[in-house]
Amino acid sequence: MPNNSKARDILVTSALPYANGPIHIGHMVEYIQTDIWVRFQKLRGHHCYYVCADDAHGTPIMLKAQAEGISPEELIGRVYGEHRADFEDFGVVFDNYYTTHSPENEALATEIYRRLEAAGHIARRTIKQAFDPDKQMFLPDRFIRGECPRCGAADQYGDSCEICGATYTPIELKNPVSALSGATPVEKESEHYFFKLPDFEKFLRDWVPGHIQAEAVNKLDEWFESGLQEWDISRDAPYFGFQIPGTQDKYFYVWLDAPIGYLASFKNLCNRQGLDFEGYLRQGSETELYHFIGKDIMYFHALFWPAMLAGSGFRTPTAVYAHGFLTVNGQKMSKSRGTFIMARTYLDHLNPEYLRYYFAAKLGGGVDDIDLNLDDFRQRVNSDLVGKMVNIASRCSGFINKRFEGRLADGIYDDDLWQKLIGQSTSIAEAYETREYARAMREIMALADQVNEFIDELKPWVIAKEEGREGELQAVCTMGLNAFRVLMIYLKPVLPTMAEKVEAFLDVPALRWSDLGKPLLGHTINAFTPLMTRIEQAHIDRMIEDSRQDLEQKNPAGASNTRPATPAADASEPLAETISIDDFAKVDLRVARIVKAEHVDGADKLLQLTLDMGAGTRNVFAGIKSAYTPEQLQGRLTVMVANLAPRKMKFGTSEGMVLAAGPGGEDLFILSPDSGAEPGMRIK
Repeated sequence: MPNNSKARDILVTSALPYANGPIHIGHMVEYIQTDIWVRFQKLRGHHCYYVCADDAHGTPIMLKAQAEGISPEELIGRVYGEHRADFEDFGVVFDNYYTTHSPENEALATEIYRRLEAAGHIARRTIKQAFDPDKQMFLPDRFIRGECPRCGAADQYGDSCEICGATYTPIELKNPVSALSGATPVEKESEHYFFKLPDFEKFLRDWVPGHIQAEAVNKLDEWFESGLQEWDISRDAPYFGFQIPGTQDKYFYVWLDAPIGYLASFKNLCNRQGLDFEGYLRQGSETELYHFIGKDIMYFHALFWPAMLAGSGFRTPTAVYAHGFLTVNGQKMSKSRGTFIMARTYLDHLNPEYLRYYFAAKLGGGVDDIDLNLDDFRQRVNSDLVGKMVNIASRCSGFINKRFEGRLADGIYDDDLWQKLIGQSTSIAEAYETREYARAMREIMALADQVNEFIDELKPWVIAKEEGREGELQAVCTMGLNAFRVLMIYLKPVLPTMAEKVEAFLDVPALRWSDLGKPLLGHTINAFTPLMTRIEQAHIDRMIEDSRQDLEQKNPAGASNTRPATPAADASEPLAETISIDDFAKVDLRVARIVKAEHVDGADKLLQLTLDMGAGTRNVFAGIKSAYTPEQLQGRLTVMVANLAPRKMKFGTSEGMVLAAGPGGEDLFILSPDSGAEPGMRIK
């Protein structure tokens, strides 16, 4: 943990949301996690700046603007306003929220590129790419569809197969078509610019272990072992982005200028507030720089980004903190189930601080996924925030206001309880600092339980009925309200709006961490007003129903650098080339039991399965993550191709193939044999 004895200078960022669609609650995990951490640092008196921006460049934005008949600038301007409103209403407060389509970002991207080029870290070479002859443009991998060259599955992306998990180049696809026009792509040569990432292998091997979470380091070790590759940082016109200096039709790939957007947003803030930009970003700076990101973009932030910074003379991050994904009710967010919930849809029905607290109660410092179980969500918020926290204030304030004109007693009634409350500050602070929010919430609620037990034992409602005990009544209620104030200081990073209400109710300045050891004595409070109401099941039900309706009409894409949604399979497409019965007889189909299933770090669609074949186990990577969570698979019987040649993938070796059917996405179903089947049994 950093030294907290003096004020620290801290710069914090979250990943940039892509400016082609709305924010959903899965995105909010990251922004809430970061906002809590920043608010905690400010509560402690540190100089902490939180900046972010819309990621506003790239082919998807250009094409979406064309489809809507507007300019890319109009599209990103509209989405920018929507994103800002969603963040503000969720209590996520940036010191600066900007856009990557800015003069500051163009200047910094150009400067970093020129420094890298001057140092010999940029290469040029001619490559072959898929070109759409109708649209007259080169096609990104995700805009090419075709048959998987490994398993033959139809309608697969140009870089990976959702069915078997194979990775390949668009040139390897069978019967490729452009997702934009339906035309058959042709190969065309073009000169591209590459960042020489291998130049920084030694630097990165030394840098990574001290700046990335331990579980993420293991994944990066796999990338080191497979060999770092030069990174294509250019795209051909037409493209919405910044032109590469000295070229006519080459643009910076969106992933080059997106992280530079962190610096550009801070530069914009520095220019407006007179802050020292160079002091924060120069090499050797004593300031701190932290990036909060999703685990799916760790590769860019833990390899490319620090290498670019080091190679261009800027300081590297103090740490990169990755988090996991959000599931709802134990499954991937689903349109059909109404659990793919937009931020605005949630806000239309529920208090944002319910979700802020629930996420905090689930988040740890690692990269594990978290689950929003809607039943548990309602019960936990009602129990912890209403039943425990608000209950303390409501039970004590009425007596103080009615019997003592709002004036608190002059002393602390129970010093042992008081010392327990303030004595927990070091542990709670450490939990916040290390992003172990779940532990912090447990410790705070355990203290709330003790305070409620104190009130239950002393029973101020009984004391109030007995003559001659006025002083005791005032002292007990004063103790309860001071305990409540301590708990609210601890919870202020999570519940900033409720904290403001508490400050008004107690008639005190903004709560600070340094207030913990200073009880309110002989102080006059204001009348109590409800601080938070219970979650009703009807509110959740209406939110789910509205989510179903919303997603029939809106495109949910909006994650940082989200790829276009998968088009539905075409049932009228021609059948694959026929095979003989002898060819089919070569396929050895066996029953297998899934004894273990787990996520694959860095893979969007794969799950790693350990299959019991009856006489040993097999390791298989299956592209079924869109439809299943590991918990849903463990213990199930399935059917696998047992004699498929092992295939080495970047995540490991796959020793077979699990059979599944369906149009794709969440509507994908693994084949399961009838009851009575046993592992190893052959299917004929």
